[in-house]
Amino acid sequence: MIFHVPWHDYLPVLGAALLKTVELTIAGFFGACAFGLVLALSRLSRSRLASRTAYTVIEIFRNLPVVTGLFIVYFGLTTLQVTLTGFSAGVLCLSLFYGAYLAEIFRGGMQSIAPGQKEAANALGFTGRGTFLSVELPQVIRVVLPSTTTIFIDLLKGTSLLVTIGGGELMTQATVITSDTYRPLEVYVVIGCIYLVLCFSLSRAAARLEQWLRDGRPLSLSSHRMRELARAHQARAQSARDGMQKEIAS
Repeated sequence: MIFHVPWHDYLPVLGAALLKTVELTIAGFFGACAFGLVLALSRLSRSRLASRTAYTVIEIFRNLPVVTGLFIVYFGLTTLQVTLTGFSAGVLCLSLFYGAYLAEIFRGGMQSIAPGQKEAANALGFTGRGTFLSVELPQVIRVVLPSTTTIFIDLLKGTSLLVTIGGGELMTQATVITSDTYRPLEVYVVIGCIYLVLCFSLSRAAARLEQWLRDGRPLSLSSHRMRELARAHQARAQSARDGMQKEIAS
């Protein structure tokens, strides 16, 4: 028999654990994106030292278990008089390990942009930064979005590894409830269902976003306004041409 755990008594702590899981996921993902972008740019750098260093860092984090990194950061650094909270250690490790995967995804996306577009932007007077932000980055986002959302969902599931250091997320709370109730089957099934709902919701939202972009929708409000202004300008120009043709015909 299942459903003998008084879940109403654990709703407050489960809510706090769910919030901690979401916070870990968001903070870890932003950290991974920043770290991955730096590594990707370094890999594409003309500097051989920067490229080889980034390659070495990527390979290290891609070939180590995340839990090993957690133990090194949370337990190992204490020998150097560096003490981190479970949340800080979790965000740091998730950023480093998942950033290594995102680095290769970002690098592939950047390499998919035709070199001619950068040359055209330079010819139009764009700076290197302006070319990257206005020309390359929007296209890279469209290319890497499917793989990036997969990493985001995997990172959410990866937060459960913080149970090994008492990170306070869902799996940590699940072990506490299990020790209180001695109902491991029910507890872990319920926690698994929570993860399932979270991940499925994110995957559906990601699919909607990908469809949005496939339909040619702009990535930002400013892009949307610029597109609307361009369409209005084209409509006025077409109307003026039609008027001139009518005058000529008459």
